[in-house]
Amino acid sequence: MLQVFVLLQVALLSFRIANAQLHPSTPAHYRRLPSLREQAAILDIWRDERLETIPSLLSKYRIDAWLISQREYAEDTLWWSVKDATEYAPHRRTVLLFHTNTSSLAGRSNPIRWVDNTGDVWPELRTIFDSYRPQRIALNTDKYIAFGGGLHVGEYENLMEELGEWTERAVNEPMLGVEYIAARVPGQLQYYRDLQETTWALVEEAFSEKVVTPGVTTTEDVEWWFREKMLLLNVSTWNHPRVSVITPESFPGWSGTKDVIQEGDLLHVDFGITAMERDRRPSGLKVGMQKANRMQTIVLENMKAGKTGNQVLQECLVRMKAEGIRGQIYSHPIGDWGHAPGAVMGFTNLPEFVPILGELPILPNTYYSIELYAYHFVEERNETLRFRVEENVFWNATTEKWQFVYGRQERYHLVNATHPSSFQLEAEPLLFVQPR
Repeated sequence: MLQVFVLLQVALLSFRIANAQLHPSTPAHYRRLPSLREQAAILDIWRDERLETIPSLLSKYRIDAWLISQREYAEDTLWWSVKDATEYAPHRRTVLLFHTNTSSLAGRSNPIRWVDNTGDVWPELRTIFDSYRPQRIALNTDKYIAFGGGLHVGEYENLMEELGEWTERAVNEPMLGVEYIAARVPGQLQYYRDLQETTWALVEEAFSEKVVTPGVTTTEDVEWWFREKMLLLNVSTWNHPRVSVITPESFPGWSGTKDVIQEGDLLHVDFGITAMERDRRPSGLKVGMQKANRMQTIVLENMKAGKTGNQVLQECLVRMKAEGIRGQIYSHPIGDWGHAPGAVMGFTNLPEFVPILGELPILPNTYYSIELYAYHFVEERNETLRFRVEENVFWNATTEKWQFVYGRQERYHLVNATHPSSFQLEAEPLLFVQPR
């Protein structure tokens, strides 16, 4: 689902109305990435910038030390956001100690890091605690939030045995992981835009006569085209692309549909964005898209830092009802992960209230995927369809508004099976296969 974060995460991140930044008027282009060596250097710079925020983050939550212990192939979720770009797993037992950079630890690396298979780490850690005297030591033991619950049971038991009296000062504070992993740094935004454009370019090519032949090409054919093309671009994806023919019965899920694409079909792809049609589309499809666009605007108008995801969700639902729009919102943060840490606004199976994750606050300086659908009765087809869209936004600190990263879809892709030479690339989420 995020679509662009997927490329962003794997390609460069190790890792929406708002203004007048709407559907781009020119075709998208594949953006060349730096070499792998250059990417690694960029990733490490971003990582270091994020690590610099640790002392203030610990102070915010009244934490003196944050301890992460993990073994090779049994890593803490936090590992992927603190590691070097050339590391693929924690070696042996890797222990990280984040601190507030005060007292006896002032000037020490942050985190202090041990790679150990002898047990020497434990007396050294106890000595540090004896000198530093932390009152509250955070462990990632949360049972509800993955980004604050990455400490494996065996490692937890080992900590309890080795740290003695210091285990009495252990606390659970999941927002440390949520805030640290969710936060973006300025240098990431340009790559976020470039990779968003690359994803649009992928969709433009996939949903054209170059790839789709109505009556022959299947949705699975298009899914695997995405996978093969991404290899050529030296990028990957967070999830296998899911291409679906939209029908009144279709619903967002974990797989696409297994259909032969026919003329007149309306398609959706969940991987990057979606794609649709142009001038000769039924007018009912145009109105459906407009409703979904309006829902996006409603979400962004109500997303304010400090509100919980459930508060934003309820405000949006009230506004939708007042405007006569039926639909569902299931928006989430993106960043280092496709479903990144932070407040969610609805799930597909929890349309009005989400326990735990819905009660987290909206954080500024993060990226979000505005994912939702609007219902609309398409008179020309005599059926009600879900118009599914998903676009990425970032927090613009200058305007203090959420802003689309590259644009949002406001018109359809068109596979013109009759006149291939007249096809124009447009961009994004839904695709209409134009009848002859």
